[in-house]
Amino acid sequence: MLMSTQQVTSTSISETVNSEGIVLLDFWAAWCAPCRAFAPVFEKSSERHPEVVYGKVDTDSQQELASAFQIQAIPTLAAFRDGIMVFKQAGAMGGRNLEDLITQIEALDMAEIRRELAEAPVDGTASND
Repeated sequence: MLMSTQQVTSTSISETVNSEGIVLLDFWAAWCAPCRAFAPVFEKSSERHPEVVYGKVDTDSQQELASAFQIQAIPTLAAFRDGIMVFKQAGAMGGRNLEDLITQIEALDMAEIRRELAEAPVDGTASND
């Protein structure tokens, strides 16, 4: 049986996002109409990409988690690759856009991203070294 979406909670979030490969998190709530519209798109994509982890975070039952990720609107899709958040966007996404996003994440040069993160100033100011 194909692995489809899994519920992600404050207990499982660290293990989920810090795994190797691509992780997509859908922050949603049952009362949210755009969230309900996006759910089948997300589920269908999960069936097409068994190598990608698809997690759903219920913002009503996981309020601390939603706050930690600074979720301002739902649905919000957050994408990670090899433990690094590489994308976060609010709003329901169409199937083609989600497929394009996965392709772009697969193509990322993670060594370059790690290098950029290592060189980035911690306090947000430019360094003069």
